[in-house]
Amino acid sequence: MAEFEDQELLRVKNIRSRVEYCWTCTPSIILHVLERFGADRCTYLDADLWFYADPSVLLDEMGNNSVLITEHRYTARYDKSRKSGKYCVQFISFRNDDNGLTALRWWRDRCNEWCYARIEDGKFGDQKYLDDWTTRFDGVHVLQHRGGGLAPWNIQQYSLKPSDSGFTITETASGREFDLIFYHFHYVRYYSNGLVDLGRRTLSKPVLDHLYKPYMRELDRLKSFVRKMDSSFDPHGAGEWTVTWKSPLLFLWRTMNGTYHVYSLKEFL
Repeated sequence: MAEFEDQELLRVKNIRSRVEYCWTCTPSIILHVLERFGADRCTYLDADLWFYADPSVLLDEMGNNSVLITEHRYTARYDKSRKSGKYCVQFISFRNDDNGLTALRWWRDRCNEWCYARIEDGKFGDQKYLDDWTTRFDGVHVLQHRGGGLAPWNIQQYSLKPSDSGFTITETASGREFDLIFYHFHYVRYYSNGLVDLGRRTLSKPVLDHLYKPYMRELDRLKSFVRKMDSSFDPHGAGEWTVTWKSPLLFLWRTMNGTYHVYSLKEFL
């Protein structure tokens, strides 16, 4: 971390939570890669993405543009764009040119000034800053390929089926088909008592069977791999799933709405 932590980052490090500081560091790390190593382009990925096809098709879509951003594309009932922003800092790419560096340095300065896990003056974390980039900066491209950026908050708009190359998604509203490039496994939480929570959004059986179950099996394989190097590693850091007087009501409500996704981890392995 000492390689990219400058005085501005160190100044705010102790007054932000761990997650807030991670968000704060995002543009600084990208800028560090471009400036120190002279990379032509740097693409930031969230850690909870899984790729099902070559992402070059997404990067190629940038053309001669300098910045690539992805929309949340919320399903209407899950729309949190007013809070979390229109765009998702999940897959974002910057070219090492004037337009890319101008946007990136502006973003870094704003995150250094303010980056908190709360809504304040139209800001939220590092993410709401992206809302006006298509008009604020030149050379910003919004990804159009629907196969990049599938997530629990928008998967309801698509049907999913296996294909020879991986998976095909069909957009319900238009009937258009796309190859699934990556899925964002937002909210997956392990608990120490053998349970896992996949969040509170509608996930169809094909999505659970074809996406979540293989993902959980892969995480379990990786857990074993990491433990060979560090036996103290424990991914179940969210405590135990607690039961209160609200639990039966939440179970009934979420089950009726198809959003009760708390399972025994054994069901996935």
